[in-house]
Amino acid sequence: MNALRNRSLPVAISMGDPAGIGPEIIIKAFAQSPDLTQGCCVFGDMPAMQHHLTQLTPTLSKPLVLVAVSDVAQALDCSQHHIPVLQTGLSQPFAVGQISAAAGAMAAAAIMAATQAALQGKVSALVTAPVHKKALQLSGVEFPGHTEMLQSLSANHLGVSVNDLPVRMMLSCPSLRVVLVSIHMALREAIERVTTAQVLQTLQVTHASWLHVFGQAPRMRVAGLNPHAGEEGLFGEEEIRFIAPAIQQAQALGMSVSGPYPPDTVFMYAHSEQGQQEVDVVVAMYHDQGLIPVKYLGLDNGINQTLGLPFVRTSPDHGTAFDIAGKGIADPRSFLAALKVAKG
Repeated sequence: MNALRNRSLPVAISMGDPAGIGPEIIIKAFAQSPDLTQGCCVFGDMPAMQHHLTQLTPTLSKPLVLVAVSDVAQALDCSQHHIPVLQTGLSQPFAVGQISAAAGAMAAAAIMAATQAALQGKVSALVTAPVHKKALQLSGVEFPGHTEMLQSLSANHLGVSVNDLPVRMMLSCPSLRVVLVSIHMALREAIERVTTAQVLQTLQVTHASWLHVFGQAPRMRVAGLNPHAGEEGLFGEEEIRFIAPAIQQAQALGMSVSGPYPPDTVFMYAHSEQGQQEVDVVVAMYHDQGLIPVKYLGLDNGINQTLGLPFVRTSPDHGTAFDIAGKGIADPRSFLAALKVAKG
């Protein structure tokens, strides 16, 4: 997140897994919102994008043409019926709706090229279409998902260790924002990740990112790990041993934060359809604890933002949806919401 970025630069869009709905929602976004997609450049595979465009063309409200660009800046000169595509990596055969190393490799190549463009200051933001974690693994990618890959690439670019560039995932919809202490890992491992250091670091990353973007400190509430936030140790001691001390340390550093609160009610204080939230963001202890309420409120406008990176990165809050890939029924609204936030 970076409020000072140059918004006159193009916005990079990574294609995602070509066997999933990524290319489809990108194409639909260009067709439905030409003003919003103006100046965006797709990093990906031209043949894969053309395959999806050919399938979708009869259903589109306006004709679109893919245009190959050799430099991301050329996207700024494209008209609204063009989709600029910067070829990344080698084209490989793949089957829509099926997990494969080939599709994973093409998705990874797009992410890496788009990330380098962001790190080099050639684009103002990066919007990532969904990838499949198993496909990435089959292709030889060592990271479980986007967040970890972007963190590693950024740390390497900055010449620091990954530990010195802490990042966090923030999931949001119009009426709720949630930041996660841990993300893609087994639940048993996620519980072990609930330490004073990890919770405090999450609060620090959230606080710093919010200040940078909005110019004011966020009002944060912290969810407990156990039912009833441990009920004074009756249902677990993580709140007493780890979470409360982290909150106290954050308060001593001047942060506006309270908790831990029972995780079955804390989200109510941060959710309001009228925009009158009592708090700005909830810090959740693990992936599903935080994502379930956001997704329950609706995938249509849900987005993912990575806090702590040296550039803006957003993505739709859904996966590759292999079950509907190639059927022309994927909904682009979450992707459009992510693009709108990325463009600022």
